[in-house]
Formats: sequence, C-alpha cells, structure tokens
Amino acid sequence: MPGKEDVIRLRHMLGAAKDALAIANGKSRGDLDAEITIRLSLVRCIEIVGEAASRLTQEGQVEFPQVPWEKIVNMRNRLIHAYYEINLDTVWNTVVDDLPPLVAELEKMLSDENAGSNAERDEQ
Repeated sequence: MPGKEDVIRLRHMLGAAKDALAIANGKSRGDLDAEITIRLSLVRCIEIVGEAASRLTQEGQVEFPQVPWEKIVNMRNRLIHAYYEINLDTVWNTVVDDLPPLVAELEKMLSDENAGSNAERDEQ
C-alpha cells in the first residue's frame, strides 16, 4: 500500500492528466500551433504529471511497476529544462496516446488504494 504522501501525488498526477485530456478534447494537433493557451496549458499539465511522479517515493514506484515512471519524469525534465525546443508533436502524442492509459491506471491504483483503506478500517 502506498503511503499517504504517495496517494496525494497519484491524485495530483490524475488531476493534471485529466485536465490535459479535457483541454485537448475536440482539438487537433494544429491547435497547438494556432493557440498559445492550449499549447501552454497542455505543457503545464504534463509538467505537473511529471513533477508529481518525481516526488513519489521509491517504494511507491516499485509498487506500481506498470507505470513508466522514468519516462514520465524524463518528459517533465525535458519540458522544464529544454523549454526552448519543445517538440509539439511529442506533446500532442503524449496527451492523446499516453495520458488515457495513464489515467486508467491511476484510477485503478487509487481505487485499489481506497478499497484497501476501507478494508483496513473494517478490520479495526
């Protein structure tokens, strides 16, 4: 079971990923070039997902090996440190290809965590 801080980080990841999907809903790749607010919003959401992932404990990451933690954190680092050469195709592909399965996995992880917490309370 992940610790309380890990659960908070997982919720932050889930919230930011869902925000990115909501922003991208009904949009196309070309909208990133045309609308700075969409571009900046999606980049920021991905940064938050990566920052929260980077703050997860090693134990939390080991508990959920199905999540590509290193890839998520590396994406965040690239967006933050190489901000002047962000590849918008990569941003778009991350949102439309990588975030939906991540959201599903995070929802499952948090649902399992809630079920475990409820079971622990029931035992007491």
